This record gives sequence, structure tokens and C-alpha cells, in this order.
Amino acid sequence: MSRTLKRFMLLTDVGFIIYWGITFLGWIPKEYLYQDYSNPLLVAWNVSFLPLDLFISATGLTALYLCAKSNDNPAWKSLALISLVLTFCSGLQAIAFWSIRGDFDLFWWIPNLFLLLYPLFFIPRFIHSERGATLPRGIRSNTDNMKETKFKL
Repeated sequence: MSRTLKRFMLLTDVGFIIYWGITFLGWIPKEYLYQDYSNPLLVAWNVSFLPLDLFISATGLTALYLCAKSNDNPAWKSLALISLVLTFCSGLQAIAFWSIRGDFDLFWWIPNLFLLLYPLFFIPRFIHSERGATLPRGIRSNTDNMKETKFKL
């Protein structure tokens, strides 16, 4: 894992944990809260990201741990890819929501654009590095399944 990816993942994963901690403790100053923060529907929307964000942190931090333990362990790559894809999804959902609402507050857009964009620089590297890899025992490719299927016209 590159140093750059390690730094981005650590920043993101620890950042999510800090964000949710200060959110639940009510430490975000009122002037930085998103529009309609007191609206129960928007609060529920925001909190609905909690499981996703914590899963991103869990997979990302585990990937970092496994990579540090042994860069040869293939499990870190799978967990890192999962973390990156879910990070992209988290940013995309937030940006889509704020766009639909017409709410363009840079305080909320900048971190979510970061979540949306930074994984795009690393996901292709993971996909490219896995091309030509053999499938684990017991898992068959779609082409294997197609060989067994008889098509009737």
C-alpha cells in the first residue's frame, strides 16, 4: 500500500470516528451545522450514514493493520477496496442530497467531495492489480456457469 493511500485512509477512517463523536456530543458550533439541522428528517438522514461510515472506518483501519503486519497478506487489498468503494458511495450520496436540495455550503461540500473523489485515484489501481488473478477455490466465474447452461431458443 502506498504511503499516500495509507495517509488518505487513516485521515478518512479516523475522521469519521471523530466526526460521529463530536456530532453525538453536540460539539459542532451552530454556525457550522447544515441547513435545517433541527429538522428531524434531516437529522435522521444524517444519522443514517453512521453504520456506513463506521463500516468504512472498520474496513479501512483493518486493511491498514493487515498491510502493516504483512504486505503479502491479500486480505488487506480486499478490505481496502471495500473501504474505498464505500467511501466513494458515502460522498456521492451526500453530494447528491445537497445538490437536490440546492444547498451549497462549502463547509459540508468540501469534505464530501473529498470522500467522493479521493477513492477514484486508487480504485483503478486495485482493479488493475487484480486482473489475471485466480479465483479462490470454490468460486467459479460467470463463464464457468455459462458453459453449464443450455440455451433454448
